[in-house]
Amino acid sequence: MRIAVTGTHGSGKTTLIDDFVATRPAYRKEVEPYWSLLQRGVVFADGASIPDLEEQLEASVAMLLAAHAGEDMIFDRCPIDFIAYLEVVGEKEGIDWTPSGNLLGRIEKALATLDLLVFVPLRSPDDIKVAIELPRLRLSVDRRLKSILRDDALGFFKGGSPPIVEVSGSRQDRVQRLAGAASV
Repeated sequence: MRIAVTGTHGSGKTTLIDDFVATRPAYRKEVEPYWSLLQRGVVFADGASIPDLEEQLEASVAMLLAAHAGEDMIFDRCPIDFIAYLEVVGEKEGIDWTPSGNLLGRIEKALATLDLLVFVPLRSPDDIKVAIELPRLRLSVDRRLKSILRDDALGFFKGGSPPIVEVSGSRQDRVQRLAGAASV
């Protein structure tokens, strides 16, 4: 099964993935595109920038398309994350950012490789008790992700594919919800 976990920064995605893989070692964990690019020597600007986010979007698409079919994998982030960030940052900069052309086709093809999309939304009160970098951006991206995923605001999920599961609650609750969805 191919699973992607999506959510704004500081929502608990990586913790969920680590907890899930700890109980299911057959799954191969793919790191977030940001970390993968850093390991390859890519230097990012301070803060969120459109060029950096576009590079991470391209990396996310490439990771999904390059991964071996049939292998149990879980991805930290997917193209939807970066679309949400790009739309929010673009709006702040007065740019109407939307994927189009070849990129849009590649995003659709990459999303079609997934068997399950897991969304980790922010909750009130916040589950994360430490200060999070760029808190306004975090909240704005969470709102945009909720619109994209709950309302299919971009039309990527017609027909319910891939299925989207929203997880919340304790770490154990989140892992159990993910495990239940992954076993269907």
